[in-house]
Amino acid sequence: MTLDTAPDIVIAHWAEPADWSQQRIGTGLINDTFLLSGPGDGKLVLQRLHTIFAPEVNEDIDAVTRHLAAHGMVTPRLVLTRDGATSIIHENRTWRVLSFVPGYSIDFVDSPARARAAGALVGRFHAVLDGFDYEYRSIRPGVHDTPLHLQNLAAALMEKHDHRLFDATAPLAEDLLRQAELLRDLSDLPERHSHGDLKISNLIFDSSGEAVCLIDLDTLTRMRWPLEMGDALRSWCNPGREDRRPGKLDLDLLTAALEGYAGTTPGLLKREETGALTDGLIQICLELACRFAADALNENYFGWDPTRYPGRGEHNLARAGAMSDLLRDVRQQEAGIRRLTLSLAG
Repeated sequence: MTLDTAPDIVIAHWAEPADWSQQRIGTGLINDTFLLSGPGDGKLVLQRLHTIFAPEVNEDIDAVTRHLAAHGMVTPRLVLTRDGATSIIHENRTWRVLSFVPGYSIDFVDSPARARAAGALVGRFHAVLDGFDYEYRSIRPGVHDTPLHLQNLAAALMEKHDHRLFDATAPLAEDLLRQAELLRDLSDLPERHSHGDLKISNLIFDSSGEAVCLIDLDTLTRMRWPLEMGDALRSWCNPGREDRRPGKLDLDLLTAALEGYAGTTPGLLKREETGALTDGLIQICLELACRFAADALNENYFGWDPTRYPGRGEHNLARAGAMSDLLRDVRQQEAGIRRLTLSLAG
């Protein structure tokens, strides 16, 4: 259940509640986020984490953001409690406070210039973390475990025959399960420090249109680069909403994003990694479509917009349809995408 306001007993671990006003912000599907405004125009970001994130995730965020800041990158930083802790537990949920980075986020990329700026920022992020000696404390099982997500979708089809959306979801889900047989095995590629969720709404832009920092760092991990960037490109290069059909890949946005990335990462990647980017993009589109389709029936994970949909299932079915469209379009443009990834990111 989402929260409209954060309780004063939580805020009191960091500051006097009476001195700070709060406003629920963000379009995140997972965490509850509040902007706290206080003395001297001070601003902080308070978050209640989803139960999928262990408290140890804050140790990872603290270590990585210290490294990023030491190398001159703008990044939100954890604000310790009055007792010096990185987070607190209230009613079995983890809460934390982060420093506020001014700027704005967007839900879709509106121009090649925006895609280029996003690529440049993520390239700097990857370059700074290359060689960073750190082992992550918080490990989320199942992240980009595509076989697991396929199993979850198949199980939902077996168990949810009486669901109100079963007849609408089943044909889409069955098509996705068939397409999984065409995926390439990427397990021979190296794992790199990764953000783990590079959708465009997790980038902050300034008034000039430059991308200044990455947020929502709970997914920091080591990951194969084609999956990390495949997730970025499926978000950045689809000009519409994540739930608007038909999902489509814009090659102009893809070209700009890769140009921006290549400009800040000379010599970083191996040829076999860039050559597998299209395969990573296909896998991410399929995986995410499966996750949305499963939650259309399970209705227990992704958030939803009650102003636009009558239920969680309906919103996730729309997302699944749009992501399936995007997967189909990527496959149709696969040859052109491979040429771009080899020439611009190689």
